[in-house]
Amino acid sequence: HIHKTPKSTQNSYKTNRAMADPRPIPVNIPKFWGGEKELVAQCIEDGWISSEGPKVKAFESAMAKRCDRSHAIAVANGTAALDVAVRALGVKAGDEVILPTFCIISCINEVVRAGATPILVDCGDDFNMNVEEVLSKITEKTKLIICVHTYHFPVNMGPILEVAKEKGIRVIEDAAEMIGQTSNGKPCGSFGDLSTMSFYPNKHITTGEGGMVLTNDPQLAERCEQLRNLCFNPRKRRFVHDELGWNYRMTNLQAALGLAQLEHLDVAVRRKREIGGLYTQLLQGCPGLILPPEKNSFGEANIYWVYGVEVAIDVPADAEEVMQRLAKSKVGTRPFFWNMHEQPVFHNMDMFKNESYPVAERIARRGFYIPSGLGLTDDDIKEVASRVRTVMEDLVKA
Repeated sequence: HIHKTPKSTQNSYKTNRAMADPRPIPVNIPKFWGGEKELVAQCIEDGWISSEGPKVKAFESAMAKRCDRSHAIAVANGTAALDVAVRALGVKAGDEVILPTFCIISCINEVVRAGATPILVDCGDDFNMNVEEVLSKITEKTKLIICVHTYHFPVNMGPILEVAKEKGIRVIEDAAEMIGQTSNGKPCGSFGDLSTMSFYPNKHITTGEGGMVLTNDPQLAERCEQLRNLCFNPRKRRFVHDELGWNYRMTNLQAALGLAQLEHLDVAVRRKREIGGLYTQLLQGCPGLILPPEKNSFGEANIYWVYGVEVAIDVPADAEEVMQRLAKSKVGTRPFFWNMHEQPVFHNMDMFKNESYPVAERIARRGFYIPSGLGLTDDDIKEVASRVRTVMEDLVKA
């Protein structure tokens, strides 16, 4: 429940609470709802702890149903899900793959390893890839578009899917940050040829580490299952391999945790929106800080996977300095992603050297997020807001 905070009391948090409450507040506190111990203990009691256990298939079936998909393939983490998805679509040298420059490096890893050419696009102020730029960069060589839902809102998938279908281009939807979110009335995780998810501790469902690939295509599903399991061929003698894959399997213990968490996904999403709403109430009018909107231009509600803020351009400090000051106030933060076209690893490979994407460059330098985990209490949120306001007021005064 969100308690509205009168403006008259907002400044009192700064003067009273910061002095009285010296505890550190980490950037993420995961939430366990109560059923997790029972399901995990059941695995230990039954002796099923590896990927062969029955809870893996149960978790896959439950996630597929939740996302309106026919098939789900559980994997070791979100990066593994992306690796498997890109490989399953047969991306190879000579192909072009369009993806945002503003994303985690996991999105581009397998594209580069496959010898394909990554074609980067800028993002908009909602932190998602610029759809018009995506459409303008499609060529005869375009094999795949990777759409990455980022921080608050889903990518506008409609125009991309329409053109992709017309031109025979494959689409991967990276829904790691939007588990439980919808786009145009459909669940995130239901778009494109393949969708990927991550169940890292800061996600809306956690398995500690873990991920998922989802699809409606039975052949793609079978291909993903092979790739995550060292390309064992069920029609051949065990330990005889025709190609190389990975051991990207999820354990029964992880799947048990995921099943218990999935039962509470709707509650988790509601709580995320409560956290975001409370932060916005408390930080309204905070000098030098741009807050995330409640809805985007398409009317989609912010899911507040994280509460991402941007330091206004007229503030004489970037996100790094603000985060350093917040660290001294014992508030955990994380910077926004660092753009792919600015990564040293790719410059060393003679990639992206003369490319520039101004919006992404701005937000990578001026954006960060504050504690956003499901385990935060309202009191934690009020404390964080108080310390953030103090830091920003001191900065703007200077």
